[in-house]
Amino acid sequence: MSDFEFKVAFPGGVRVATEYDGFVINTDQPVEDGGENTAPGPFILFLASLATCAGYYVAAFCLSRKISTDGIGLTMKAERDAKGKMISLVTFEISLPPDFPEKYVGAVIRAAETCTVKAHLQFPPDIETKAAIRKG
Repeated sequence: MSDFEFKVAFPGGVRVATEYDGFVINTDQPVEDGGENTAPGPFILFLASLATCAGYYVAAFCLSRKISTDGIGLTMKAERDAKGKMISLVTFEISLPPDFPEKYVGAVIRAAETCTVKAHLQFPPDIETKAAIRKG
């Protein structure tokens, strides 16, 4: 039994549509990679999942302490290795407004660092791929 199940469809070209729990996540590729650039590519969504996960933990931290998230920003930057293939460094910068409680600065950093996506990168799951030809 799967805890998560994603159904993938191919709407044309190199576009891919993935359905999960009533949501459809569309991806495409840039024109230079054979796509039409109608949606972000899967790798961009992967990076966005890391950024939004950290953002969720910052927001949850603030909400649990009744700290307004107004004026809080989070920027994630990703740098490629020298060969330009793999991401070698991801940096989160949390911008806090002047009225943010000083005593919580370290704690909000630690909250962002508890991101579940980050944890899965640090301790990746095994991944297996199978194929089967349907009968009939």
